[in-house]
Formats: sequence, structure tokens, C-alpha cells
Amino acid sequence: MARVRLKDLRGLKVVVVHPPDSDGMMMREQLMRIGCRTDLIWPVPRSLPARVDVVFAGLFFDSQEEIKAMLRRAEKPGPTIIGVVDYENPAMLELLLDIRAMAAASKPVNSFGMLTNLVVARATWREQQETQEKIVKLEKKLIGQKVISKAKSILMDMHGMSELDAHKMIRQQAMGKRTSIEEMAQAIINANDLLSAKPEDV
Repeated sequence: MARVRLKDLRGLKVVVVHPPDSDGMMMREQLMRIGCRTDLIWPVPRSLPARVDVVFAGLFFDSQEEIKAMLRRAEKPGPTIIGVVDYENPAMLELLLDIRAMAAASKPVNSFGMLTNLVVARATWREQQETQEKIVKLEKKLIGQKVISKAKSILMDMHGMSELDAHKMIRQQAMGKRTSIEEMAQAIINANDLLSAKPEDV
């Protein structure tokens, strides 16, 4: 799991979406003690303020649709979500999963456990973001490899050269034009498509 230190929590923008009762005030005060910039908001807003890092969401069945809609409208990547519940049952657990909560705090709220929940949830969120970034990079790399492979095939068919020589040619052309090998490969594909097009297709 990604490491989160106490200093990483200071300055986080946290929104507590909960009625301003004893539980809501306790969460706000404890988060401010930790060093978070914290707002207590109720009723459930249509959308969250800009650049929110963490949301403590009070989960009530009569406002669950509003909570879901609010979180769907959040900026991407979404904030770290911590559900705040007063009892456990299958419906409440399903709601926690629906909003993709990284942790859950129980009521009545007390100072013990708030920091633990925040650290665990934030670490899980960070790990999820790092994993997503790796997936995006791998997908881009795979697409790039397919483009290079297609460009090599074009050069091999056109000039009767080996795969190694085709790759060298693409790399040399990319270096000469100061562009990436993937961009050079795509340019070769585009040129081949243009030259191969029938007059009525142009």
C-alpha cells in the first residue's frame, strides 16, 4: 500500500457532508486538529467545491441518491471517500460500495479512529491512482508498439527490407525530425494510406 505520512494530511481540503449535529461538529473539529482545511456542508450540495481531496459522507437512506449524484459530478480523479454510518446492514454496505468508499467511520463519532480512517483511506486512494496511471501508460505503450509494428510491415513490403532494418529506418527518421518513433511510425502509416487510396476515396 502507498505510504501516507501525517504531514501529507496537513493542508488537505476536506468536506464533511453531514448535518451540523454533534457528530458533524466532532468530525470537523478533529479534522481541523489534524491540520486539514475542513468545511461542514449540509444539506447535500448538488456538487462538491473545486479541488476537494477528501469527502466524509454521512450516509442516510433518505439522501442517498443526492450523495451518489454529488459524487458522480466530482472532478476527476475523484476525491478520497469515507462513509459515515450509524449502523450496519446489507443495504448500508451496498451503499458504501456504490459510492466507492475507501473506509467507513461509525457513529457516534469520537476522535479515536478519525486519523486512522483518513490515513488508510488516503493510502488506498493513492495506490488506486498509481495503479490507474500505470494502466494508462501500458495501454499507450501497447498502442505505440502496434503502430510501430504496422509501419515496419509497410516498409518491409515496400522496400523488401528486414524487420530490423525497417525499425532502424523508422528510428533514424524520428531522430532526424526530432520526433518520437511512435509519431514517425504513424506518419509512415498515414502516408501509405494516402498513397494507397483510390481516386474516388480522396
